[in-house]
Parts: sequence; C-alpha cells; structure tokens
Amino acid sequence: MDTPNPNWFLRARLKTRQLLLLIALDEQRNIHRAAEELHMTQPAASKQLKDLEDMLDVELFERLPRGMRPTIYGESMIRHARMALTSLSLAHEDIVALKSGLAGKVEVGMIMAPSMSLLPRAISRVKELAPLLRIGMQMETSNILLERLRRGSLDFMVGRILEEQPDADLQYEELADEPVCAVARVGHPLATAVGLSLQQISGDAWILPPQGSVLRHRCEMMFRNIGLQPPSNVVDTTALLLITALLQQTDSLHVMPVEVARYYVSLNILTILPIQLPCRMDSFGIITRRSHLLSPGARVMLDAIRVAAAEIY
Repeated sequence: MDTPNPNWFLRARLKTRQLLLLIALDEQRNIHRAAEELHMTQPAASKQLKDLEDMLDVELFERLPRGMRPTIYGESMIRHARMALTSLSLAHEDIVALKSGLAGKVEVGMIMAPSMSLLPRAISRVKELAPLLRIGMQMETSNILLERLRRGSLDFMVGRILEEQPDADLQYEELADEPVCAVARVGHPLATAVGLSLQQISGDAWILPPQGSVLRHRCEMMFRNIGLQPPSNVVDTTALLLITALLQQTDSLHVMPVEVARYYVSLNILTILPIQLPCRMDSFGIITRRSHLLSPGARVMLDAIRVAAAEIY
C-alpha cells in the first residue's frame, strides 16, 4: 500500500461529518444508531464511511453479524478525529474570546517563590490588556502542579521539572534560580549576631518542609556536608500561615526562598538572619505541554510572565 501524501486530506476534502461519524461509530458500534445520533439516514452514513475508507485505502471498521468494531486503522483514525475536533472547538473558543476582548479563563500553576513578585506584576499587566479575562491561580509544589498540568487542569505552570519525572510532552523555559535563607521573628536574638555559623543554629528549633521534599533534603545535606547532624527539634509543615504564626510567637527558625523572605521583611513580619546558607533550590521556569494549544488568554498571561521575569530576574 502506498504511503499517503501528507496533504491527502486537502485533495480528498475530508468532511467534519466524517470525523463525527467515526466517533459516533466508535461509541455506538452500530451504523444505524450512529446515523440516528448524527440525524443522518443509514445509507448516507454508510456512504460517508465507505468514501473515507476508499480515501485511505484501508478498512476502518470490521463488520460483524451484530454491529461493528474498529480495526487497527480505525482506532488510529478515531484518535486523530477526536484530536482534530477538539482543536476545532478550541479554535472557536479562541475566536469568541478575541471578539469579546479576551474574555474567558486561564488556569496557571505556580510555586511559592515567584508568586511573591513575578505573579502580581504579570497579573497587573494582563488586567490592563484584558480586564475581562478570569485568571485562576493554583499555588502548590512542582510535583503536584506537574500532575495537574498533565491532566489538563492547568494551561501552564511556573515551577520545576523534577529529575524523576521526565516527560517528552513537557516543554521547559528557564526563568531564574532560587536561593534560600534562614528567617526568624523580628527581634530574634540571632538577628544581630556577628559571624553566625551553621554550628550555632543546628541545635535550634526549626520549622522545615516535610521529609521527602527537595528543600528538606537539601537543608539537611547542608548540615551533613560539614559534619553536623541536621536539626532534630523540627516542626514539619509547608502551611505559610502556620509557619509565620509559629515564627512570630517562638524563637524557631525557618528556611525559605529569599524572594519570599524579602516580602515578609518588607511587611516587618520576619527578619532574615545574617548567615549565607550553602543551600539553594534548582532553577524554575515556565512549563507547558507540547500537545496542548494555548488559548489567546493563556498566551497573553504567558507573555506577561515572560516580560515580568525579564524585568525582575
């Protein structure tokens, strides 16, 4: 059998009704019920299917005594038919959004650090261009956001691609790295210490991310690398409200991204301790799916994040 020319569908004038018929046949497994679903006569449906099979020079469905089932060629064509119709539906949504001044919704996932300065600046820019665009923001760790991105509940995310989660469908665009620092309450005795070292703070009470997280591992290795045991007096949590409350009411220490810490310092809620931590997180960036077409609103949001990142980082 000859290999079809990439532009065969242009010559064949493939009809949307034929794509809809393929999907209806896949769901009903019966030509009569599929025709009824599409408000066609059975002879018309049979002719549409035969025309498509003639175009491809393959049998798409195996005719059985009671119904029909897709052949291996049919399964492939059905999968692409669904993708094509989904793409057409997205194209219609894009046109409607453009006509209505970019009304619609974009769902973005973001890790904590860039949400403090990058996100507000990007959202402000988007709202100037498209005030009717609804922006949904989900703030979580990278592994949770990656799973939501794969499921399609996010248009894109700003975070990290973890080494143990390779995926050819994911596209990564680096924005910045993420240094961390030690923080405590305002007025903490260590806030004015001179020559503060890891030895001096290893035995203090700490609030750290849970065991198994990347930051917890790197924080512990920071102590182990100089022959110290990691802190043992630890509260495990990532809940920012609890962390800030505990820090303000106790002499506990916490490690957090510098960008987040500076925000709390500007509000006079926390203070950054005078010690350079030999610990940092991997770079973060924009993560999209190659198989997912972004809506006009999502593209506007993505461009605003790129511009804001260039200004900040």
